[in-house]
Amino acid sequence: MDQNLFNDICLQQLRLSGVHEGETVVVLTRGGERAEYADAFLWAAQQLGAATFHMRLPSPASASGAWAVGDSGLGDIPKAVDALKGVDMVVDCTFLLFSKEQFAIQDAGVRILTAVEPPELLARLMPTKELRERVEIGAELLAKASTMRITSPGGTDVTYQLGVYPTLSEYGYTDTPGRWDHWPAAFVFTGGADDGVDGKIVLSPGDVLLPFNTYVQTPVEITIEKGFIRDIRGGAGSSGLDADLLRSYIESFDDPRGYGMSHVGWGLDERAHWHGLTQFPGGMGMELRSFYGNVMFSIGPNNELGGPNDTACHFDIPMRGNSLYLDDELIVDAGELTVAEMRPVGRR
Repeated sequence: MDQNLFNDICLQQLRLSGVHEGETVVVLTRGGERAEYADAFLWAAQQLGAATFHMRLPSPASASGAWAVGDSGLGDIPKAVDALKGVDMVVDCTFLLFSKEQFAIQDAGVRILTAVEPPELLARLMPTKELRERVEIGAELLAKASTMRITSPGGTDVTYQLGVYPTLSEYGYTDTPGRWDHWPAAFVFTGGADDGVDGKIVLSPGDVLLPFNTYVQTPVEITIEKGFIRDIRGGAGSSGLDADLLRSYIESFDDPRGYGMSHVGWGLDERAHWHGLTQFPGGMGMELRSFYGNVMFSIGPNNELGGPNDTACHFDIPMRGNSLYLDDELIVDAGELTVAEMRPVGRR
């Protein structure tokens, strides 16, 4: 993307995020990654009258071969954390989520925006106030529920006991002190009780495995008891390849908490494409987490919700064509939202 165009969309983003004169905005990067993001956000912050600076961390000393969450790169640099705790907004171009350093920065009242997706995707999925309103309606419904049940034509039937953890929303910008969001994003989620998820999830071809950034090719049956995965196997008539890959990846962390059930919810952005992985390789799959009517469950850490599981092993799995019930009320019907206020205007 042309740098001037990138500057313009970052300016739109910071306006939505409430940046104004008298604030301080820092852009966080790592190694040589996303230098053009830093330039664009620094320029945009200046246009809005904010003081701004760029904090660049070293590249990781080594790569494990697995996408481990929770390593912020700030763990051995407490003075850097203190500096970030003293500003108004951090634009995170590294992915701080699930790290104790991010939680400390948020606890200081700093708002955080993660931006790591390709610029073309950031432009196409620019947040809107209308989308935020629809996401927040979903969050209100989810926060009132005591149970969530998910079913699918492929055989999924799993129930989450809710009410232990808060409901969170992502709509792609942050104008509230202490709030984190991810650009782009449009979904709501919560977590089941630590021992309160039971049933079976059957992944079908076309469901998405993140961080593999791949589509499921062969059915996978996942059995869950008391909040933990007890069995992963190929579905009927399957070669079992996707099940083997999923199981092998979790095993590579040598951490039984990697089998824990993490957050769960649904997507609301009608502009997001299920086929997005074929268009924007190199991102983190935020388009796939957001596409309209997907039901996404996650495996691994629940510390972002205040839970005890901070394992580095994490999966987000958006699924197509599933149905989701809150306290027996149908909310997502085979990929279509049933509540008119959550639908875009053209679908009401």
